[in-house]
Amino acid sequence: MMLMGRVRSSRHIQRMRMLETKLSLVMGKNGNGVPNEFSGYGTSSNVIGSDFSNYGETGNGANDTFKAYGVDGNVPQNNYKSYGDGGNGGVDSFANYREKSNVGDDSFQSYAKNSNAQKVDFVNYGKSFNEGTDKFTGYGKGATGQQIGFKIYGVNNTFKEYARKKDVTFSKYTNAADASTKKVTSDSSVNTNKWVEPGKFFRESMLKKGSEMPVPDIRDKMPRRSFLPRPIISKLPFSSSKMGLIKETFHASDNSSMERIILDAVDECERAPSPGETKRCVGSAEDMIDFAISVLGRNVAVRTTENVEGSNKNVMIGSIKKINGGRVTKSVSCHQSLYPYLLYYCHSVPKVRVYEADLLDPKSKTKINRGVAICHLDTSSWSPTHGAFLALGSGPGRIEVCHWIFENDMTWTIADAS
Repeated sequence: MMLMGRVRSSRHIQRMRMLETKLSLVMGKNGNGVPNEFSGYGTSSNVIGSDFSNYGETGNGANDTFKAYGVDGNVPQNNYKSYGDGGNGGVDSFANYREKSNVGDDSFQSYAKNSNAQKVDFVNYGKSFNEGTDKFTGYGKGATGQQIGFKIYGVNNTFKEYARKKDVTFSKYTNAADASTKKVTSDSSVNTNKWVEPGKFFRESMLKKGSEMPVPDIRDKMPRRSFLPRPIISKLPFSSSKMGLIKETFHASDNSSMERIILDAVDECERAPSPGETKRCVGSAEDMIDFAISVLGRNVAVRTTENVEGSNKNVMIGSIKKINGGRVTKSVSCHQSLYPYLLYYCHSVPKVRVYEADLLDPKSKTKINRGVAICHLDTSSWSPTHGAFLALGSGPGRIEVCHWIFENDMTWTIADAS
């Protein structure tokens, strides 16, 4: 009962924030020369959802600035529908919008449609180590005298109607469709490596005593939740065919952020496994243990990084322990999924080597953490645009890729012989 109370409380707060956003956005309709600045809005938020519907419609000389909007957020989702539709001489600026956020999906539908002399600048928009997806549908359709610029823009975005527009410029735009991540324009100076968080991926050779390396932000940014006992989990619906019952259980209204969270989690859990992968979503400790045993046998051990010290800093590698003697093995990795209760996505990972390493302060040489790293030796099935290849170069199947186990994620292996 305490869990359900927290779920309702979280949704209530979120709905109030969204209501406040919607109320403020309606005000821009039919305005005249109204400057609006969204600075630091949604910073470090979790699953924020904003709806900019008919904002600034038929306005004159609108001046809107979105600066550091949604920075460092977790799965932000913003919809701009008919934003600035029919406007005259408006200026919109998106600077460092959704920077460093985790995933995130924005939809620009009929943005600045039928407008006159509309100017829009997207600078450092959506640049993060874990890119989201943005859709521009009917964007600027029927507009005259518009100036739209995309400068240093992220990957995974759809610009189907912009392919031959002369009034749209792309500067240092990362094109996900190209395995080499070249940009749309002829400016070849772009370096996509800097857009992957330092230390998020590294080579096995870097895991050497005495070497220094950056560590990414390994903090758990998910909301605090708890596992449910297996008898309760077994009675809760969890499938796309029972979505109505799930929404009723967690009071998720249609088109709400909670509905989107539930749909995304269920879709990922029902997704067909990749070649060679065995996967299962678990909502109880018992189910997680059973799955690990089913893959690895009854003699198992679980490991996670000791704490979050060293996040976003350079560390020195201290003593290293090779799990299972450094042999190529398989493991079961479990990663948190966003859901009303604690849910883990667990999957078998073949052909890996697992390490434990002391992380030291580079100056004092004192131990600050005990990290767990997993090195994937077979990357042949990975996407060419995977962040690991953006950071390290090369491509699928050509290099091994290592990463740290983040806070509250874990990896299961066959236990070492005592």
